[in-house]
Amino acid sequence: MWGTLGPRVESRPLCVVQAFIEGPEGVLLAQRYDLRGWELPGGSVEPGEGDAGALRREIREEVGLEIEVGERVGTYRRTGFRPHEARVYRCRVIAGLPRTTAESLRLGWFDPAAPPDGVLAWCRTPLSDARAGGPPVDRSEHQGAAEILDAMRIDLRMRLRGPGPD
Repeated sequence: MWGTLGPRVESRPLCVVQAFIEGPEGVLLAQRYDLRGWELPGGSVEPGEGDAGALRREIREEVGLEIEVGERVGTYRRTGFRPHEARVYRCRVIAGLPRTTAESLRLGWFDPAAPPDGVLAWCRTPLSDARAGGPPVDRSEHQGAAEILDAMRIDLRMRLRGPGPD
């Protein structure tokens, strides 16, 4: 619940960083504990923390990997449901093996050209942008009722299905 209300009542705007980690098996996606759907791993930037440091910390905590942060894929300013700014970076694994944690209940490598059906709406455009290559993009997106209902549908389906392949 705080994930929804927090950005509306906190004094500082919510900023998240996410990693597009591509390997021989595809792109790494995670299912978080709070909203079950596939998305790029990452998390919040803490006060006084830069994007690269925050992303390395979040990826280490959430999926057990040490990464090198590369170029920015894009900045996504989102209004509506859970307003925030997300900055997505290309990243490369430099050590470790992916592992699930209390925050990331499932991990999977997927073909970025054919992501799983359960990708959350706000992750689809960054995945497409990363796959396309090119210079960093700056996008404004609105998360309205359609995106909320889509996320609820995905979450419910994932919870009912339980662990296993998507």
